[in-house]
Amino acid sequence: MNHPGFFDTAPTIRLQDPLSRLLGAASEGIIDYSYTDIVKLAGHSCPTVAGAYLMTRRALKQLYGDELPQRGSIKVQFRDDQLNGVTGVIANIVSFITGATADNGFKGLGGQYDRRKLLSFNAPIDGEIQFQRIDTGRSVAVNFHAQVVPGSPEAMPTLKKILEGQASDEQQRIFAQDWQDRVRRILENADHPELVTCS
Repeated sequence: MNHPGFFDTAPTIRLQDPLSRLLGAASEGIIDYSYTDIVKLAGHSCPTVAGAYLMTRRALKQLYGDELPQRGSIKVQFRDDQLNGVTGVIANIVSFITGATADNGFKGLGGQYDRRKLLSFNAPIDGEIQFQRIDTGRSVAVNFHAQVVPGSPEAMPTLKKILEGQASDEQQRIFAQDWQDRVRRILENADHPELVTCS
């Protein structure tokens, strides 16, 4: 995939998936997720996609510290309905990384490795998303504050022109460049204390 270079320098997320280890899909079940992987899943790169990635990264770090997060052993709850705004997009990314699914995931083997009923919506939680370790019950809620890294003031007016078929090729080129520049800055500020907050 021919993509912006910053995709390759963004922080990665490493987890261990016991099912993957059992079935020999990855050595010791260790899987690394990159921002490029997330873009391939979503089909595009934007602040929402970057935010979903960074919220998951931050939550896993809070829950597991120096331990490897256990994929398939994490319950995820969303405050909003899955059809509200970009919640569905974010949920797809979180599900991809954590293995948590609603009712359409892996059914398990011999009563183990079931990934269903680990993801839900319309939850009364204190944050956009709550992640919970199944083994310890420890949980953390996270919020993404995209405004910490503002975009170009010209981006949205230009996008409107593009969608109306009124933008030149040069305007479209500049828009795409500015759009990805903001995503780059968001990812470069992955550890900014105000970008992703926990409660």
